[in-house]
Amino acid sequence: MYKPIILIVLDGWGINPNVEGNAIRKATLPTIDKLNKNYPLVALQASGISAGIPWGEPGNSEVGHTILGSGKIIYQNLPRITLSIQDRSFFANEVLFEGMQNVVKNKSSLHLMGLLSEGSIHSSKEHLFALMEMAKDQKVENVYIHIFTDGRDSPPTSGIKVVSELQDKIRMMGVGKIATICGRNWAMDRNNNWDRTEKAYLMLTEGIGEQISNPIDYLNKSYEKNVTDEYINPGVVSENGKPITTIQDNDTVIFFNFREDRARQLTKAFVIPEFKKVKRKKLLKLNFITMTEYEKDLPVKVVFPPEKTVNGLGEVLSNHGKKQLRIAETEKYAHVTYFFNGGREEPWPGEDRILVPSPSVAKYDMEPEMSAAKITQRTIEQIELSKYDFILMNYANADMVGHTGNLEAAIKAVTAIDKSLSLLIPVVLKNNGYLLITADHGNAEEMTDPYTGQVITEHSINPVPLWFVTKDNHREKSETKIEESQKNISGLLSDVAPTILELFHIEKPAEMNGESLLKELS
Repeated sequence: MYKPIILIVLDGWGINPNVEGNAIRKATLPTIDKLNKNYPLVALQASGISAGIPWGEPGNSEVGHTILGSGKIIYQNLPRITLSIQDRSFFANEVLFEGMQNVVKNKSSLHLMGLLSEGSIHSSKEHLFALMEMAKDQKVENVYIHIFTDGRDSPPTSGIKVVSELQDKIRMMGVGKIATICGRNWAMDRNNNWDRTEKAYLMLTEGIGEQISNPIDYLNKSYEKNVTDEYINPGVVSENGKPITTIQDNDTVIFFNFREDRARQLTKAFVIPEFKKVKRKKLLKLNFITMTEYEKDLPVKVVFPPEKTVNGLGEVLSNHGKKQLRIAETEKYAHVTYFFNGGREEPWPGEDRILVPSPSVAKYDMEPEMSAAKITQRTIEQIELSKYDFILMNYANADMVGHTGNLEAAIKAVTAIDKSLSLLIPVVLKNNGYLLITADHGNAEEMTDPYTGQVITEHSINPVPLWFVTKDNHREKSETKIEESQKNISGLLSDVAPTILELFHIEKPAEMNGESLLKELS
């Protein structure tokens, strides 16, 4: 008997008990009301560390679909590195260990360079402190720190505070010396202003810059001239008229920025042979290490290379001979294909794809229904063909219209989804199917700040629903039970794939760390 399993992602559909600014609570949604009242519902955490992103940060569509498809939490750079420091695996990292031992063996120098900031957009000072701790443990004697001041993702004169904190750490740990300092404007350009990159490169390799003795004094003098952190001119800590160090052959350099885009140009200046975009005397023979992969095929060693998704849901179903369909409109097509497949462009064997064009409008509040009706009709047609064992579909409305900040349009958007579900659910049940309806993150349920009334156009940190609809699990629930289901978080996005595998009676692969929620949904 044909029993398809359909997973619907309501993009940007979170759970929020507040009515104000909540398009979902303000709309009349009879189908959603029936789901709440008659079918099992659990709330899933879709933000912060549970979604592999920094604590307190909202989820996004890319991360959400990747986790839904992989069945495991894939930590983004910042939490991944921070967690490795906490569990001490950082200090056993082979790339770092070899880089530091290279210094010990060659009696050379270790250079730690990166953005020192109160923020954590491009780097984390905790990561620098961990590198210093590891260098001390490895008995590295010559440790030099090259500071890029922020002033963009942190207050414009906050450099003094973080440099003072670094100096305290140096004194307390007994490791490291500050060797150079300059603003991120020079060291972290990403717009092909190679003259800026060259200025930072020459500071690091030839000691070209203002000779200074105390970085704090230098920052204060710069502030007096209205030169703030982002634009601090290269300063080179010197003794007896000479830099205390420059980066030289056989040294190890660790670029500790974890965000890729603004670290590429300076890295290329150091490592690419026959490079003409900056003036350099020669290509230094360095052990050059980057915290993450700034760009594919750069000749560097990477401490935390990208994690690959192995044995995700799509791959496992394909290996078991299951036919699967992915369907979405243009705005979310990459999410149900590339991201759900863990960064794989090509379909798995047995995987078909349908792209429904998104409306051609300047902003989606002009057509909040988007292509929901067309997606629904195409999906119904495919279910009736009894061809696919698994269908993944995405409704983009709540997210894309939520981003416009137009509450009335968002109400129309979620109403359109409700209507689509009213047509789709009976077809799934008629074909003995299992229907799982969830979301990747919140948005349309929190469109105004509850305290200020200000319009919010970003994603929320709210949990998301997971409904389970079959012929056999229809049962009426009280309002109290519904509220409890929405209030008490019972799972994570990473639990959805294992749940689907259990429905298929397929064993969960070792790579998936999510847990099936069938017991909670029964």
